[in-house]
Amino acid sequence: MSRNWAICIGINCYRNLQRLNYAKQDADAMRQLFMQELGFEQVYHFTDDSPPIPQDYGPDLDSQPTYTTLRRFLRTRFEQPFLRDGDNLWFFFAGHGIRDQNRDYLMPMDGDRSDLENSAISIHYISERLRQSGADNIILLIDACRSFEGRRDGLGIGQEEQQGVITLFSCSPDQAAYEIEELQQGAFTYALLDGLRRQGEGNCATVERLYQKLYYYVPQVTRRYKGVAQIPYGVIEPPTKNHLILLPRQATLADIVTLKNEALTAEVQGDTRRAKQYWVRVLAASPADPEAIDGIERLSSPRTTSVASPNELIRPASSQSRLRSAIPTTSQPHPPISLSPSSSNSNSLPTHGSPVPRRRVIQTLGFTGGLIGAAWLGKTLLQLFLDPQISEPPEDPSSPAPTPPPQPIDPKPEPSLSPSLTAEDFTPYAFEVVTVNEFGEIINREPKQAYAFRETIGESFIDLVAIVGGTFTMGSPADEEGREAGEGPQRDVTVPQFLMGKYPVTQAQWKAVAALPKIERDLEADPAYFEGDNRPVERVSWDAAVEFCQRLSNHTGREYRLPSEAEWEYACRAGTTTPFHFGLTITTNLANYRGTYWEYKDESKTYPGSYGQGPKGEFRPRTTDVGSFPPNAFGLYDMHGNVWEWCLDHWHDTYNGAPTDGSAWLSSGESNLRRTRGGSWYYAPSYCRSAYRGKSPHDLRAEDFGFRIVCASSWAV
Repeated sequence: MSRNWAICIGINCYRNLQRLNYAKQDADAMRQLFMQELGFEQVYHFTDDSPPIPQDYGPDLDSQPTYTTLRRFLRTRFEQPFLRDGDNLWFFFAGHGIRDQNRDYLMPMDGDRSDLENSAISIHYISERLRQSGADNIILLIDACRSFEGRRDGLGIGQEEQQGVITLFSCSPDQAAYEIEELQQGAFTYALLDGLRRQGEGNCATVERLYQKLYYYVPQVTRRYKGVAQIPYGVIEPPTKNHLILLPRQATLADIVTLKNEALTAEVQGDTRRAKQYWVRVLAASPADPEAIDGIERLSSPRTTSVASPNELIRPASSQSRLRSAIPTTSQPHPPISLSPSSSNSNSLPTHGSPVPRRRVIQTLGFTGGLIGAAWLGKTLLQLFLDPQISEPPEDPSSPAPTPPPQPIDPKPEPSLSPSLTAEDFTPYAFEVVTVNEFGEIINREPKQAYAFRETIGESFIDLVAIVGGTFTMGSPADEEGREAGEGPQRDVTVPQFLMGKYPVTQAQWKAVAALPKIERDLEADPAYFEGDNRPVERVSWDAAVEFCQRLSNHTGREYRLPSEAEWEYACRAGTTTPFHFGLTITTNLANYRGTYWEYKDESKTYPGSYGQGPKGEFRPRTTDVGSFPPNAFGLYDMHGNVWEWCLDHWHDTYNGAPTDGSAWLSSGESNLRRTRGGSWYYAPSYCRSAYRGKSPHDLRAEDFGFRIVCASSWAV
């Protein structure tokens, strides 16, 4: 079982620097969380008035966080290792920090700016000493920077990379961190406590989820109370530590499978020490896990140093048995996780010997992009999902009653069609996801991989991306800039798996399908105003888009349709909670929208061409080729801007009474008005937000109205 030890330091009463208000309280709160709520074995606590620390190797330790005390503690306590592989050592600091001569320093109680060499402690020295503990996972949580007007001093810190250490700073190197008087805490610590306390879906058990939580939540707090966005900054070294499980009791099945993937990869690469560390962490989250036990025994044997060759790992011989053995049985202590809380049997999982229902596996895996990040595991998942021998009976689709003319007819769902796809029908493709800060500057680039099925229509084709189902919060929070009443109330929605067009439907794709036999209405072969085979088709009404889907369904034997609003927003967000899947703002380098001043007379509003603290950009008075801008984490392009995208749903004023199962809302409302999503080249950036809901008459045709398609029946549950 892995152990957690911690060091908490919080300083209000600086002798040579400006006094702080809540740094001590932050350290007290972190100590209480570690000891009483998370069950840490040991917490060393250094604050202005903390009591002496009992020692098992000598006299009690003075706990006043002076330079001499902290240096002596770091020197003597870490002379010999006392932790081991699989253990975590946490270091939390709340106070002043400074950067000098390319080195980051933390300031003790008696720190002096004019004599840093003899009064400040470098973060490099701290991390070097902590690594002597023997723990293979060191986590630094640095809430430094409070000097004047409620700010913690430390501009510039966070630029050093600490080898083998996870470091999360309260703000980016060029920012300040803030204390919030109304909360009696620092904004970073407030969000950190919330993240570590989270249980169930959305918990922060892994490094990746904890960092995501801080990155998105801290700026919300500072915007609300200070009117500025403070952006946390993380340095994960090496990057493979992103998937490490910090809190085993909160880990999900997806976390465990991802960690097993890392362990197997390390074995293939011949890194036996790292592989063993990962297997030990799997056991911490899933005691008696057979794969972890086998892995540790394999690595401990002098006769073997790797699990298989790289080729064997990429294409495992027995993919079903490999994945089944990666899922804990109901007899194991680790609680199974289901993303469908309303399901009466969501707290049970099949044993190794029983068939694994596809819906259950999909609900269990949820958003985790890491599961499809490696080619061999992604292929394994697809083989399991699509194997016709381990299926559940298809659910009966509900058929909404058609509304009488002159209002549109809701497309009638086809009967469940026999799934004809196999894992071999899906092709992996690589891409890069970018994240921006509140100023629109790219602060992270992450390689990703997704899987797409290609539907061929004559000489054209449509690529559809496999979207794993999960639960997300639909709508926007009350304080999101540009929010409208119809984007609430927020609520959790569970979306089953589906396939979605990689791009909006292009003009070449439209022409190919328009040439197919008519179902209900004629289609114009070339309706677009802006010509170009790779540009999205536009000047397409909701009715015409439905006809397109019907013709494609009739031609392929698979059910194609427009997405529900829930499916569209889930796919657009791709696991994010910010206004845009890029982050807190958007730029015209990332999407096609109106990036200049605009006076919108229809609403008597003016728009500056920017969103939040992001920059103004350009206005391209036309569509652009699909795929011209970076995709989201699901591998979908042009979800923000270019053309509005039709959805199935009727127009309703708010989400009150809306379905929570991901289906289209086709009851009540106004069926002659249909929902549109994503914004367009013509509109301001606030209309491009993930949560924004447009509405238009079903027969409207305009130069910025297009659509993309989804398919559910061909990837049956």
